[in-house]
Amino acid sequence: MKSRGNIDFRRIAIIGVGLIGGSFALSLKKLGYSGRIIGIGRKKENLLKAKDLGIIDDYFTAALEGVKDADLIVLSLPVGQFQKTLEEIRDNIKEGAIITDVGSVKVNVVKMLEPLMPQGVSFVGGHPIAGKESSGIIDATADLFTGARCVITPTSNTGQGAIEKIANLWRLFGSKVLIMTPEEHDRIFAAVSHMPHVVAYTLVNTLLELNKDILKHSGPSLRDMTRVAMSSPEMWRDICSSNKENIIESLSRLISSLGHIKGLLEKSDWHGLEEEFKSAQKGRQGIGNL
Repeated sequence: MKSRGNIDFRRIAIIGVGLIGGSFALSLKKLGYSGRIIGIGRKKENLLKAKDLGIIDDYFTAALEGVKDADLIVLSLPVGQFQKTLEEIRDNIKEGAIITDVGSVKVNVVKMLEPLMPQGVSFVGGHPIAGKESSGIIDATADLFTGARCVITPTSNTGQGAIEKIANLWRLFGSKVLIMTPEEHDRIFAAVSHMPHVVAYTLVNTLLELNKDILKHSGPSLRDMTRVAMSSPEMWRDICSSNKENIIESLSRLISSLGHIKGLLEKSDWHGLEEEFKSAQKGRQGIGNL
């Protein structure tokens, strides 16, 4: 069975039906996918809502049952739950299936999951560069991945056919697919994603330490800078744990840069400060350019 858009998977199981998992399902629906989309999660109420909204076709709270006969299994849950979930479902994963994920760390995930793959099952790491500060099913949208980048992180163990199927699916969603090694991915995203999230959480806490009532005086600039601090603390705890060394390296560079700015202020070097701001302004204009 093939749906419009040449999607070869007859049955797709999504473990974790929140913003990303729900948007993945809606993207399939938008393409006219004619197979079955199975939602798997711990909360029956959330899965019922997803089915009522037409996001999934059926659901299971027991992952072992939900993945039976699935051609594609999508891990859309905190990376800290990956290993336990794979150990739970591996006996029911059919030969020839592909497992992929949407997590924002890759080295530890690959080391964790590849040894758990049953015979004839491929794991293809994936990371769509898309999202919102909210993580609920109600915010899922069929257009979340349109125009976004999606990084695929194969290893020497990843079959070329599986890579092509996953890359093709993301392209059908309207994403620009990039191929990186897991190591390159984690170095890059520690700097451009993981560190900014840590900084946003830290900035909010610093302001609260200055004055617990100070945030009521904030304007759009602070809201923009700290928007990602509304993200799931559980998810970001797991990301920090999985990409610890790269995040520490990025934070060390930031601390050095802040020390330099502090020094310019202490010396009243306004010309030097302006030059730093000009450099940042010019660099900021390039954000998001592909």
